[in-house]
Amino acid sequence: MKKVIIAGLFFTPAFAFARLENVSDIVTSVGRIINICIPIVAALALLYFFYGLAQFILHSDDSDAQKEGKSRMIYGIVALFVIVAVWGLVGFIGDALNITTDNPGNQQIPGVNIRP
Repeated sequence: MKKVIIAGLFFTPAFAFARLENVSDIVTSVGRIINICIPIVAALALLYFFYGLAQFILHSDDSDAQKEGKSRMIYGIVALFVIVAVWGLVGFIGDALNITTDNPGNQQIPGVNIRP
């Protein structure tokens, strides 16, 4: 039963993108969705950091609330670091493999150009 559920979840994106003609369109659509989500997630991590900072400052008389605020600030900073690091790593790998993201509607499936 678990295999059926996993297979169903695996093929769900194919059904959702059924109107798309080829794999290039699917890759382009997923790339656009990710490009929209990355700044939103980074902004949420920044807001979480500022929420922890406000909690740390406003509850300066309560040590438990200060500890909670400090841990929220640390988690916010770690989340921002991970988001930016992964974003940069993906960009670096894309440059190293010569995968371009300019004008995704008119390009072929990303590939590797081997230089002699």
